Amino acid sequence: MFDLVGKRRWYFLISGILILLGIAAMIYSTITYGTPVRLSVDFTGGSLFVLRFQEEASEDGIRRVFEANGFDNPMIQQLGNREDNTWQVRTSFATPEEVTALQDQLESEVAPIDRGRSSYDTVKPTVGGEVTQAAVAAVIVAATLVLFFIWYSFRRVPHAFRYGTCALIAMLHNVLVATGFFAVMGILKGWEIDALFLTAILTVVGFSVQDPIVVFDRIRENTFKRRGEPFETLVNRSVLEIIHRSLATQLNAMFVMSAILLFGGASMEKFISTWLVGMISGTYASLCIAVPLLVVWETGDWGLRFSRKRPATA
Repeated sequence: MFDLVGKRRWYFLISGILILLGIAAMIYSTITYGTPVRLSVDFTGGSLFVLRFQEEASEDGIRRVFEANGFDNPMIQQLGNREDNTWQVRTSFATPEEVTALQDQLESEVAPIDRGRSSYDTVKPTVGGEVTQAAVAAVIVAATLVLFFIWYSFRRVPHAFRYGTCALIAMLHNVLVATGFFAVMGILKGWEIDALFLTAILTVVGFSVQDPIVVFDRIRENTFKRRGEPFETLVNRSVLEIIHRSLATQLNAMFVMSAILLFGGASMEKFISTWLVGMISGTYASLCIAVPLLVVWETGDWGLRFSRKRPATA
């Protein structure tokens, strides 16, 4: 039988490196930009353009013009029906002179603008400290409920509280990996967090719990079926029995997200990428972090030796 759980030292090392890289990126971002991840106009406020074109316009063309004028990561959304040719663009603050220059370049490079039916306004942040605090509070409340739900569901198993705690540690691992990834992309590609980033992180939190519960449930079943078997062997057997189901479920979702990432356009890139990274991390963490942590907690053996001496033979 393949010893998946016995290789936990490698899993902990890989996770430690990924999390440390993400933390380093967040520290660099804090020193450079003032926040662990770069903030978009959803958090800082900025300018709102509503552009009514007289001919068909494309999101890529509008984005090129704004970025060429120094407005990185504009949030672009088409309004109404396709034939209306109306687009909404949120950017950092633009002066009246910059607005005029943008409109002139859009007319020359994208399509003529109906200036009488277009508008420009200064807007306040749509996502601020209160919304962020509410999201954090929601995660804490959900985590507490999950912890007690798992404890109650596994109450017939010895040390049921440990199952819930290990699942929450795996969830925290996934959030750190996804946030660290976004911090790195903020440095490399100028990504800025917006309302969709919060949605992606909350989705990662939701998906982070379901897979460990499936694995733990098989461990619970085998605990009563195979009494007397060493705990590490029992857990390893349970993981191998359920791994195909776990991977099949997660891979189906990953394939769909990969297709959206490839063909969904620039406006979906940050949201889907963060969600996809969180789901990959979640699949890995449920098998390679939550379960090995449970084994460590039950046996006290961290398995941190990378090589074991073979017993001498006569």
